[in-house]
Amino acid sequence: MLFNSIEFAIFLPVVFLLYWFVFNKNLKLQNLFIVVASYVFYGWWDWRFLFLIAFTSFCSWGSGLLIEKYKDSPRKAKTISALNIVLNLLILGVFKYYDFFAKEFAQLFGLSSDGLLLNIILPVGISFYTFQALSYSIDVYRGKLAPTHDVIQFFAFVSFFPQLVAGPIERATNLLPQFEKARHFDYDTAVDGMRQILWGLFKKMVVADNCAIYVDQVFNNYQSQSGSTLLLAAVMFSFQIYGDFSGYSDIAIGTAKLFGIKLMRNFNMPYFSRDIAEFWRRWHISLTTWFRDYVYIPLGGSRVSKAKVVRNTFVIFLLSGFWHGANWTFIVWGAYHALLFLPLILLGKNRKYTDVVAAGRWLPTWKEAGQMLLTFLLAVVGWIIFRASNITEAWHYLCGMFDKSLLSVPWLDDRHYYIPVVLSVAVMLVVEWLQRDRDHAFDLSGIKSHVLKFGIYYVMVALLFWLGGHAESFIYFQF
Repeated sequence: MLFNSIEFAIFLPVVFLLYWFVFNKNLKLQNLFIVVASYVFYGWWDWRFLFLIAFTSFCSWGSGLLIEKYKDSPRKAKTISALNIVLNLLILGVFKYYDFFAKEFAQLFGLSSDGLLLNIILPVGISFYTFQALSYSIDVYRGKLAPTHDVIQFFAFVSFFPQLVAGPIERATNLLPQFEKARHFDYDTAVDGMRQILWGLFKKMVVADNCAIYVDQVFNNYQSQSGSTLLLAAVMFSFQIYGDFSGYSDIAIGTAKLFGIKLMRNFNMPYFSRDIAEFWRRWHISLTTWFRDYVYIPLGGSRVSKAKVVRNTFVIFLLSGFWHGANWTFIVWGAYHALLFLPLILLGKNRKYTDVVAAGRWLPTWKEAGQMLLTFLLAVVGWIIFRASNITEAWHYLCGMFDKSLLSVPWLDDRHYYIPVVLSVAVMLVVEWLQRDRDHAFDLSGIKSHVLKFGIYYVMVALLFWLGGHAESFIYFQF
């Protein structure tokens, strides 16, 4: 079920009303209702994959209980935790990576891959809920979290529908305790959630879906396009993927607020970053911090020699790239960003920018503007690799872009189409710049005038209907 669909527009208010007016008297029933609603939401794509998420949930829940049972036997507890990790990663590997490795193996030895492939459909959001379930068993083993004995609470934690298929990837230490205590409706929180949903829909339906039209046209025929056209399409894809993914996160976080649940922030205006390290502290925060907590720090983090810090950085970026999909483009994309990180690590400047850019000022300095532009363009090059179907296509696209035709006028087939694109991107950037020190870009708590607030709401809704593009699936559903 898509957030930008008629089905979800019906589903959400029905679930909201039942949650607060029918099941609010009994916590266990309320959590059970969340599980049922989440399974309906997820099963809308393919009900058969419900067995997979249920199996993943049950194994991780059971591993927590066994780790607690054998807490006085560290070897047994470690074995149980390791087995659960291996089992979850094995399931993820079979569905997401088996065919990729089978093709590569067959190609390496000159064999036919026809008899080796499983040709199975990738379950929506499997990477997200698998990592979320893994965080629980790892934290229980580390002693950071007491295992829950309530299987319904745990199933609600893994399957909570707003963030089930594209994050944020929640930590059990944050989300699970929220299902263990009674929740009470808070009007101000719910209103703020609705604002965040509205902003997320704008970024997805107006910015991302409109950009997608031009991006698809150019990327599907990149061989015949000028360098300036290829650059424009790459820039538009950068806004597309940001509007698409951060838009989903805004809708997810806002929807969770309607149910009295607080999810972690997943994006923090990443295109206003002054270097690539700051960019990654602001982009897909739930994934980058997951790798930091469960891979980077256990490898020694930044407390080891420079050589090992470089090694650890490449490990998490390569894993992050591979997490996105079974394609060499994602691995190269991860390696590309690791290489951009390298000078910052060697110079000890990877933690230089942790504050808000141009804090207390309307405009950045010329230096800050130049830094943000350079960081954005470096990210754009990475997005070309990310968007390409294979390494050859990425290479040819980049070669075509850095051609003398880069200085020509880009191809524009229908100039009327670019009015909503330019307008929507401009609105997004201006609003997010003005709100860069807020929890989310549509946080209007600082505005006291109700007339002004409702005027802004009406303008945003009008833009949705006026400029909203064709309903497209979210990009990160494939991951």
